[in-house]
Amino acid sequence: MGSHATNSAFPAHLATARRLTIKVGSALLVDTQTGKANLKWAKGLAEDIAALRSNGTEVVLVSSGAVALGRRYLGLKSGKLSLDQKQAAAAAGQPILMRAWREAFEAVNLKVAQVLLTREDTERRRRWLNARETVDTLLKLGAVPVVNENDTVATEEIRYGDNDRLAARTAMLVQAEALVLLSDVDGLYTADPRKDPEAQHLPLIETITPDIENMAGGANADTGVGTGGMATKLMAARIAGSAGCSTTIAHGGAINPLSALRSGARFTLIKAPSTTTAAYKAWIAGTVVPAGQIHIDDGAMQALHNGKSLLPSGITRVTGQFEKGESVSVCGPAGQELARGIVAYGADDITLIKGHGSQDTESILGYSAGAEVIHRDDMVMLRS
Repeated sequence: MGSHATNSAFPAHLATARRLTIKVGSALLVDTQTGKANLKWAKGLAEDIAALRSNGTEVVLVSSGAVALGRRYLGLKSGKLSLDQKQAAAAAGQPILMRAWREAFEAVNLKVAQVLLTREDTERRRRWLNARETVDTLLKLGAVPVVNENDTVATEEIRYGDNDRLAARTAMLVQAEALVLLSDVDGLYTADPRKDPEAQHLPLIETITPDIENMAGGANADTGVGTGGMATKLMAARIAGSAGCSTTIAHGGAINPLSALRSGARFTLIKAPSTTTAAYKAWIAGTVVPAGQIHIDDGAMQALHNGKSLLPSGITRVTGQFEKGESVSVCGPAGQELARGIVAYGADDITLIKGHGSQDTESILGYSAGAEVIHRDDMVMLRS
């Protein structure tokens, strides 16, 4: 289904985003006739992403296609694959997929890096923090992270099952303000437009209601390569929205699909109920039982009130046993809870570096996870 011009400018929620997560479906990237990657299309998207990057927008790409590319390469027949066949196809298809993206992005002088995740990586706090640090570092180095599910090691109980939900979790992981799901449809309709000519396009969804969910159909069976449908896209939008990230569902068939949005291509915007920062801070503040406590001196307390991060030099005592990535209470000299935050070091390591300057961390621990024990972005003040 083609795109139809209804918007005169690039959507503001995309133009103003500091960080975008873009998900590409298999039906767009893999040529159904040859079973090979559509390099012309991939290069067009790479051009769009390069333009975003030149304007200061960081982009994380979530790409389907490994299983579809691998099954043709291995000679697997069409139809549903067993889990072990899917894992084998993914193992064969991943290098083919990354070779295609590397070629596409090299044409616009950008580097790519593969990031493979399982559901556990975005649900267990320590793995979540490690993955976030890796992606942040790649972005700082100027690379475009290409995320896919680690199908070769994931079992059924730790799989996402579709890359729409993986994309939503990735958007949460990297704290993206917007998620773009490029698909073979240009948004949500009141019914399946391929079956109902009277179906009406919905350009904006403020809240995902049961009525909206009932409008979503199943996966697109016509292409034979995708696993997600509109229902999984709404589920992804709900996940992303809980982290303050809006979701845009758009047709990706144009050679430059993001430029098509700028030119007025139709899409559905599913708004998030709050901002990314507000949702993240609310999650930290809402921790029911913090994993432990970090006690600080007067100087550190004043620094926090002035908007600074928590450094080891101002820490006087640690109570409780917790690991890197867990939420803890930060308590003042009188024992009052001042803040809550996500720690970059575990309790044992903080005990060793407390009272020392950040420059001493590596010599004491043998490694450094950064100067801050809790970065300001990972902390919320509870009292003034």
